[in-house]
Amino acid sequence: MPERRSPLYEHHLRMGAQMVRGGGDYMFPLCYTTPAEEHINTRTNVGMQDLSSMGEVDVKGPGAERLLNRLLVNDIRDMAPGQMRYSTMCNEQGGVVDDVTVYKFGDEHFMVVTSSGPRKRTHRWIAEHAEGASAYVCDITAAIALPVVQGPRSRELLGALLEDVDLAALRYFRFAPARLGETSLIVSRSGYTGELGYELYAPAEEAGPLWETLLRAGRDYGLLPYGLTTMQTLRIEKAYPLYGRDISEEVTPFHVGLERWIRFEKRDFIGREALLHVQARGIDRRWVGLTLDGEVPAQPDAPVFAVGEVASQKKRAFSGPEAGASLDALLPGEQVGHVTASGRGHSVGKLLAMAYVRTTHSWPGCRLVVQVGERAVPAVVTPTPFFDPQGARLRAKV
Repeated sequence: MPERRSPLYEHHLRMGAQMVRGGGDYMFPLCYTTPAEEHINTRTNVGMQDLSSMGEVDVKGPGAERLLNRLLVNDIRDMAPGQMRYSTMCNEQGGVVDDVTVYKFGDEHFMVVTSSGPRKRTHRWIAEHAEGASAYVCDITAAIALPVVQGPRSRELLGALLEDVDLAALRYFRFAPARLGETSLIVSRSGYTGELGYELYAPAEEAGPLWETLLRAGRDYGLLPYGLTTMQTLRIEKAYPLYGRDISEEVTPFHVGLERWIRFEKRDFIGREALLHVQARGIDRRWVGLTLDGEVPAQPDAPVFAVGEVASQKKRAFSGPEAGASLDALLPGEQVGHVTASGRGHSVGKLLAMAYVRTTHSWPGCRLVVQVGERAVPAVVTPTPFFDPQGARLRAKV
């Protein structure tokens, strides 16, 4: 598949970003400075990322609400214009087709924001079910750029730039039209970092000047752009799932811990019967957080084992980033799961991972072993989110 480029691709190259292929075959900036600097700056000042790889599907017509309410496990019938809602879409077997956010513009007009990887498939899924539903479905991704501004100073920065919108009155998971100079855009109070933040839906043809304006104005607020590596560590600290290794049609919302968004009181949505069976039967594996005793992140799909035996003596590392350190000599037992994502939690000062493990080993405090390279690394199942578990930062009022 040929690579896809966002409207801001050339701007990333000019800033010296290393580009890598990611979800949806888009080229993503890996980082601009260092992952640690970008991470800490987003948590303390303000960061900016290009998320134009996310998909946008426009859904209009008298049957739009009815169509989406049948496709989503969440209920959207009580939404007001200007409100957003998170949900998963499932197949008939209960597997997750995608996790999406729905924007309501009016009773007959919605926008579905999809994950980057499955965006084309998600559009087809919606369009195929729209046949005969009195709803018009259009993939508008190519027309939209999506720079996101995240961090405790994001409101200060955007408040000084945006017109025709009251950011102080814009509540969490709400959106409104706004203007920056001659550029009309939609600003939503949302993000993927766990911080106070905003996502800016703008015309793709005006993305470059918008990005440069934000960069220039952001200098006074400590703004730094951040890349894919930092997005990963920020979202791991908050235990936000990412479609691909964390979410797929092989798992249900129950496996990922997303069951709180299922509305079984709805009489008809795709996957309802299968999900009721899963609820009654229970699950055999669960997506959990791990704290690792080491310095090197685990690779995706790294095996997770039960503890077979802990040696009575310790051995010492002679090379690598942990040279000289005293290490537990662990003997792994049977494999009970695999890692989906791992990285340094710069805000919490720990090495973190997310993994699917058997429910018998998913309780907080359970000791496990993760294979990191050729080493068996001690790990502990840890309650998530690792950072700001009450969500106070993303709901900040002042």
